[in-house]
Amino acid sequence: MTDPWYALAERLGGIAYGGDYNPEQWPQDVWQEDVRLMREAGVNLVTVGVFSWSRFEPRPGTYDWNLLDTVLDLLHAHGIAVDLATPTAAPPPWFSKAHPTSLPRTASGTRLTHGSRQAFCPSSPDYARAADAIVTALATRYACHPAVVMWHVHNEWGNHNALCYCDASAAAFRTWLRDRYGTLDELNELWGTDFWGQRYGDWEEIDPPRETTAFRNPGQELDYRRFSSDALLARHRAETALLRELAPGIPVTTNLLGTLEKKIDGHSFARHSDIVSIDHYLVAADPANHIDLALNADLARGMAGGRPWLLMEHSTSAVNWQPVNVPKGPGEMRRNSLTHLARGADGIMFFQWRQSRAGAEKWHSAMLPHGGTAARTWGEVTGLGAEIAGLAEVRGTRVRASVALLFDWHAWWALELEARPSERLRYLDTVRQWYAALWDLGVTCDLVAPDADLASYAAVVAPSLYLVSAANAEALHTYVRGGGHAVFGPFSGAVDAYDRMHPGAHPGAFRDLLGLVVDEYVPLREDESVLLSDGSRTRLWTERVESRGCTVRLRFADGPVPGGPAVTRNSYGDGAGWYAAATLPAPALRGLLDAVCREAGAAPAASVPAGVEAVRRAADDRSYLFLINHTGEDVSVPLDGRTRLDGSVPPGPVVVPAGDVVVLREGGTAEQPARPHREEDR
Repeated sequence: MTDPWYALAERLGGIAYGGDYNPEQWPQDVWQEDVRLMREAGVNLVTVGVFSWSRFEPRPGTYDWNLLDTVLDLLHAHGIAVDLATPTAAPPPWFSKAHPTSLPRTASGTRLTHGSRQAFCPSSPDYARAADAIVTALATRYACHPAVVMWHVHNEWGNHNALCYCDASAAAFRTWLRDRYGTLDELNELWGTDFWGQRYGDWEEIDPPRETTAFRNPGQELDYRRFSSDALLARHRAETALLRELAPGIPVTTNLLGTLEKKIDGHSFARHSDIVSIDHYLVAADPANHIDLALNADLARGMAGGRPWLLMEHSTSAVNWQPVNVPKGPGEMRRNSLTHLARGADGIMFFQWRQSRAGAEKWHSAMLPHGGTAARTWGEVTGLGAEIAGLAEVRGTRVRASVALLFDWHAWWALELEARPSERLRYLDTVRQWYAALWDLGVTCDLVAPDADLASYAAVVAPSLYLVSAANAEALHTYVRGGGHAVFGPFSGAVDAYDRMHPGAHPGAFRDLLGLVVDEYVPLREDESVLLSDGSRTRLWTERVESRGCTVRLRFADGPVPGGPAVTRNSYGDGAGWYAAATLPAPALRGLLDAVCREAGAAPAASVPAGVEAVRRAADDRSYLFLINHTGEDVSVPLDGRTRLDGSVPPGPVVVPAGDVVVLREGGTAEQPARPHREEDR
């Protein structure tokens, strides 16, 4: 399957719009009203069956398809396509009772109980057999149903159960380690087990990194993170293989969680999905949550290799799981949705269609709220549906980004293990700070894995790359020697893929590329700050840097290393390597990234006022400029030669009202989606 999005777009006739549909929560006489209102709202795709295992298989091996048969036929009759989910994220109560050892154990040995979702050990053979059986039965029955246009595998892999420490997990971990290392001598060498007398003489001596007396072996802990992610990935691949065998030609997706999920490697799951999907939810307490939204959209696009992706879930208003669940203001849901669309999504979906009356998520907003069609949210949902339909010509186009930001779950895991120089240096904090600086500069970036092909990017930004493999480090050297610009954040390049120090002085992986040596890492206490030579102050982290040919762009004016380099640039081959030896304050960080982007030739999509996003989606014959105003004031953007999608030509500067979104066509028209490039052209 080379063009899954093109085939899906043909079936839908436009951009995907809809949400999770859970008819089992409602009496059958409500279903007719649901499909009528879906049509009114412009819904063309719904996800069905996510948590329905106990309905589909009420007793072991006994299947009841009456509900699903009726619902799929009803949706198809009303022109609504279905993303049919495998219900394996919610094993039924009978399964947990019959197989109590399938329930996960914590690191302290506590066996968790049934009563929520994802109550299973990823390595449980009993779970694997039961999951494969329900997936096989589901796919066999509905492979040819005309409503089914996509398969939805599981739900939010690893959200609640990624790390299990039971005996089944221990046995699976040993097998994983044998496959990875081959011999115990290799494992002992790379884990550094001679420290604290941990050397292993038999595979059976190795357990998961359960709670113990002191610090756990970091190599073991890091590999357990990898193993746990791979155990869930094995289940994803198993379900996907069954679906592809029994229902060939129907694309497969799964809803990943982006930065909301630390415990699984999202890049690896994306590589085994036909269409990349994510869920994204705003953090209400964050006044700049729209920047985090953009970050996760760019991460989804990066995981998709630049191809269109699907926003599988977001909220129409408040969620139910934050300390204070603040509803979205008027127009905010539309602005959020169109921001995802601007950044490459070809589908805008919600959790869920009809707001629940009971259960843990009854206070989670939905497309059809408790108040029904009289509620404010319903008016916004129907208005957005009409607008999404009018944007159909945008689908299939791609976001053009000249900067790559390296995002790596392995570096995230390693940085935040025990016994680091400072527990206050947090991976996501650093990534978000650097991304926010690029967002402020208006520079669009793809968030990609360190092993991605970087050749097409003018600049590469690595905010936090504490761990980097020798192969990925060499690829970055090659990229810069060939004329690229790479900028690294503090504490980058320190350890290899096994959390061992790279040979020689710090930063071992990038010492030559950066033309410097870090003599010592100097984290700051909570109440400390250091003056920089530009007059700003930095907190959290500094480093004692010695130049080995680099040019100093900013210095520490006081603190532990007065006069020492804080920001450097080094010519390397035909390119340049830049380094920040501190957690820079926002103005200094913007200044650094602005200098890098200017020198590399990475320009914003358009010149816009502060608080306004400008993002471009394009195909060979046309492009579209999205202007998104996150401020409380109308703004004027000096653009000409563009038209609105309704064909009107804005007179003079384009005015973007407060909190509004304007989409401009920059050339050409289209009634059909752009066909994605062939794999061999990518």
